[in-house]
Formats: sequence, structure tokens, C-alpha cells
Amino acid sequence: MYIYLPIAEVSVNAFVLLGLGGLVGILSGMFGVGGGFLMTPLLFFIGIPPAVAVATEANQIVASSFSGVLAHVKRKTVDFKMGGVLLIGGLVGAALGVVVFNYLKSLGQVDLLVKLCYVLFLGVVGSLMFAESLRAMSKSKQVAVVKPRKKRGLVHALPFKMRFRVSGLYISIIPPIVVGVVVGVLAAIMGVGGGFVMVPAMIYLLGMPTKVVVGTSLFQIIFVTAFTTMLHATTNYTVDMVLAVLLLIGGVIGAQFGTMIGAKLKAEQLRILLALMVLLVCAKLAFDLVVEPSELFSLGVAGGH
Repeated sequence: MYIYLPIAEVSVNAFVLLGLGGLVGILSGMFGVGGGFLMTPLLFFIGIPPAVAVATEANQIVASSFSGVLAHVKRKTVDFKMGGVLLIGGLVGAALGVVVFNYLKSLGQVDLLVKLCYVLFLGVVGSLMFAESLRAMSKSKQVAVVKPRKKRGLVHALPFKMRFRVSGLYISIIPPIVVGVVVGVLAAIMGVGGGFVMVPAMIYLLGMPTKVVVGTSLFQIIFVTAFTTMLHATTNYTVDMVLAVLLLIGGVIGAQFGTMIGAKLKAEQLRILLALMVLLVCAKLAFDLVVEPSELFSLGVAGGH
């Protein structure tokens, strides 16, 4: 059943969109990511213009993340205090990102920027996560007892410290705010929740225990992506509500299944699966940019439409 998407100006099979929403919802529940890093490129692949995909995808991220958070709240694996600090930076970053997005859109270069950002960020983050996950898995096989992390790094030396009881941390609020700003910018420019950056940052930079990382990440993602959607809708009018509703329905349902699947897997297994997913999407995007060079030239004159 094909439906016409007015803002995107294309006709798409409704069942395909529902399926994509469900798939990304499952990833959201499993990994604590909004799923936009996968959904936005998939929307590119089925003919949705990048500017519309970025702005609209945030709606689906809000829904799937909210659905996932509910499951984690029941298990008491959400650090609301840490999530609030991350959220402060996220809102600032989202506002900055929308300003940059709108400026590049006025120049007709936003489509190229979005795709290049995906190739760069997914490639770097996916590679680092994959390497770290392999090291973690090899160490867990060698050592029967995992020693608690007691390293004192930059996050312990900076001022403005705060105690996060759920995470068992007493660290400066500066690093979480900086992480939030970066994730907010990514949410605005790339149409992602930023979980693929936030999750490894929370584990390796802030030193949070893995069990609370997923739920806390989803909590912050809800508000940052909702704010991003509002800014895109009011400043550049690229939010397609028909597309958003179909993705939303699939995402809410999928997130519940993803949470159940994620609870049955070990933390190292979850991270390496996410890393492989990130690298796969990166490879597909890079391949498309290389084998379809004519698209690069068309982007330069896109602003004239």
C-alpha cells in the first residue's frame, strides 16, 4: 500500500516504513540508542530527501526512546540525575546544530553535509567500539573476576563535582555537559539521538556502569530529540508528519521487544553487535557516495529548487 508523503514529495510503501520503524525500535531497546544513525540513512536509501529525513526522524526517536525508558525505569536502571546534566548540554547543542543546519540548507549543501557526517562519525565510532569490545571480551575470558574501575582521570580532576548515586560516581559535571552538547549538535544536523556517541562516552569517558547507561541514554535522548524536532518544524518546515506517524508506530512496538532481547545478552556482546551495525551502515553510505558521483554535483545546485 503506497502513500504520498507531502513534505518529502515522494510515494512510499506504508508497510516498509512500519517495518523500518520496528527495526529501529528494537535497536533502541537493545542498545540504548535512538536508532537514528540507522533509520536516517535507510530513509535516504528509499528516496526520502536528507533534509526531510533528518528533521522527521527525530519524532520516531522520541517515541521509541520513551518506550524503551519505561522498561528501564521498571528495572531501576536509569540515573535521572546524570540524565539531567547530560540534557543541559544536549539542549544547547541542539540549538547550535539547528542554526548550522539551516545555514547550510540555505546554501544548498545540507544533503552532502549530512551524508559526509554519517560516513565520518559512524566510521570512527564504529571502529573504536569494535576494537574496545574485542579487548573487553578477550579480557573477560582471561580473568575470572572483573576488577572494579578505580582509575582517576580528567573527569575526577575537574572542578564542579557532583555525586551520582545510581551510577556510583563522584565526578565533575563538565564532561557530561560537553558530551551532551556534542550529542545535541549531532541530533540537529544528522537526525540522530546520538546514542552511538553517548553510550561509549558514558562507559569509557565518564566511567558509568553499563547496566545504567542504556536507560540513562534513552532518557536524555527523549528530550533532546523532541526539542530538535520542534526547532526544525518551526524554522525550516521539513517535518513530514505522515512519515513520522508511521515510523513512530513501528518504533514504539519494536522498542519493547528490543529491551527484552537486550536483557538476555552480555554487555560486551551488545557493544560488539552495535559496532558491527554502525560499520555496516557507514560502508553502505560511503559506497553510495563513491559509486554515484553524479549525486555530488546535483547537491551543489539543490538550493535553487
